[in-house]
Amino acid sequence: MEPVSSPECTPEEHHKHTHRAPTVSARSLEQGARLFRAIGDVSRLRLVALLAQGEACVTELAEAEGETVSTISQRLRVLRNENIVVRRRRGKHINYALADQHIADLIFNALAHATEVPATAWGPSLPQREQEK
Repeated sequence: MEPVSSPECTPEEHHKHTHRAPTVSARSLEQGARLFRAIGDVSRLRLVALLAQGEACVTELAEAEGETVSTISQRLRVLRNENIVVRRRRGKHINYALADQHIADLIFNALAHATEVPATAWGPSLPQREQEK
């Protein structure tokens, strides 16, 4: 029978610096959580992914999504409230775009991560394959 391991570690297992100062403020963490909640909805994430390709007006976004202008406007309002998208007036038209490069990078990274092949799909790891030879 295997010995039962404890989830607690001993002081010897700790690094020398046991108390690390938080590197991110509580306010930043809250803002980050709100950002993830806003893009955590598939329909809003699709809008953000569309806007990552370039700015567009509500009508263009509604046509691309097969939704009403009202529905798209509601989604954009949520995204604007969290500073994910910005709007720019062009005469009577209002164009929407991603707020900055950080948002574009976040979306591209999230979608790239989502499409990665899980490590388990590659079969045995290289060290295991070497041992099998």
